[in-house]
Amino acid sequence: MGSDKWLANVYSVQKDVVGIVLPLKTENLSRFIEQIQWMKFYGKSIFLAIILVWYMMSFFPEVGAQENPQTVTSEPTLRLEDLEQKALQNNPTLVQAEAVIRVAEGRRIQAGLYPNPVMGYRGEQLSLRAPSKTSEHMFFLEQRIITAGKLRKGRNVFAQEKAQAQAEAEAQKLRVLSTVRLLYYEALGAQQLIELHNQLVKIAREAVDISEQLFNVGQADQPDVLEAQIEAQRAELGFRIAENDRERIWQQLAAAVGDPSLKPTRLVGNLEEEIPMLNREEILAALLRESPEIKKAQARVEQARADLERARAEPTPDLLVRGAFGYNFEPLEALGGPTRLEGAIEVGVRVPLFNRNQGNVAAARAEVDRAEQEVKRLELALRANLALAFTRYLNALSMVQRYQKDILPPAQKAYELYLTRFREMAVAYPQVLIAQRTLFQVRVEYVRALVDLWQNVIQLRGLLLAGGLNAPDMSPTGGEIQTGETPGSSPGMPSPRIHEVQEQR
Repeated sequence: MGSDKWLANVYSVQKDVVGIVLPLKTENLSRFIEQIQWMKFYGKSIFLAIILVWYMMSFFPEVGAQENPQTVTSEPTLRLEDLEQKALQNNPTLVQAEAVIRVAEGRRIQAGLYPNPVMGYRGEQLSLRAPSKTSEHMFFLEQRIITAGKLRKGRNVFAQEKAQAQAEAEAQKLRVLSTVRLLYYEALGAQQLIELHNQLVKIAREAVDISEQLFNVGQADQPDVLEAQIEAQRAELGFRIAENDRERIWQQLAAAVGDPSLKPTRLVGNLEEEIPMLNREEILAALLRESPEIKKAQARVEQARADLERARAEPTPDLLVRGAFGYNFEPLEALGGPTRLEGAIEVGVRVPLFNRNQGNVAAARAEVDRAEQEVKRLELALRANLALAFTRYLNALSMVQRYQKDILPPAQKAYELYLTRFREMAVAYPQVLIAQRTLFQVRVEYVRALVDLWQNVIQLRGLLLAGGLNAPDMSPTGGEIQTGETPGSSPGMPSPRIHEVQEQR
């Protein structure tokens, strides 16, 4: 074939192909292939093969370029600050924590109240025969006078209980915020994974179409078509799993913020932005200095010491004072006739002869020792937990850095090379498909590593607190508080009643 004739044939083929390719879409690709099969001479086949490769390349996204991903919802968007604010307003555990503070304050007030006086009537030598000659009718007022500062010491005990409740409320707030932040980054990662899976599904579906068309023109084998179909099925399955996982995360997030009606919404954020670099010693110092759990344990020590002081004051007897005023009909000869108005006053104390509150003092002293050791135990436990959490952070950081420097770039470059060589018809399409799948898997692993890194950072910055839906770990140390009572000790010696003493007398 002469060169002039070959050029004429090429020109003819160009005219045919331009007429086919310009309106070319996926749905009429079959018509395009059928027309190719009707071209008999060799020059046309070569030229059409080149055009076909060019067309197939248009299905593949440029490496590194980001397509417009399918988003969860375009509007409205939520920021982390919005979710935190919702949680602070709606999470019921925060209300519970505040209620515990009010309970402690009420108990502190109650423990410092002075006991009420006893007012009553007393009648003696009552006689039905002559009630006006022998009976005595008295109105009395009895008051217990608290000594040795027991009320003040009792208030101190419950003031430390309140301090514990405040520390627990602070801890609960951190737990809620940490939980919301953990779920926010998990949801942000799920959002990016959805976008990646969505891209993969689109590519896999297009790959199936291309493989089938290549198989029709004899440029691909049936295993290649089957492989593309399997990859498409796997991609759709992965997309469905990613959607379910996102739904699960949002349900947990809605519960953490206390708003069950919260629906999946597009989140504002970037997992790769300002990856934090933490210092272990600084985190440890902040943990030992600011941990609400340590503050709570220290308040428990102060409460135990206040309880011991209160128990030591208990043997000091309170004064029991009683005044009476009444009318005595009993005739007294010394006064020359029946007695009229008369009064009486009584003062007594309970003598701590046998019960000096020894047992309660010993128990309170032991409680002080236990509480002091609890602070040390907690500090050691936090150090151990920090060592584990910081190791996880370092591992996650190393993984992210390794992906950024050593894994993602080669995977991307390998895909680029296979894509280029495929355009040059130097490799088969399955090799491009494998490189593409590897790049996608690496990107998924990278997103998961970023989520893991951020969650470890949140835990470290949140003083290792989590569990925003757990009830605050605080309960009153006793039931209803009586005047002068302290938690953890006996209510004290029962106040003797003067009239009881009188009856015994």
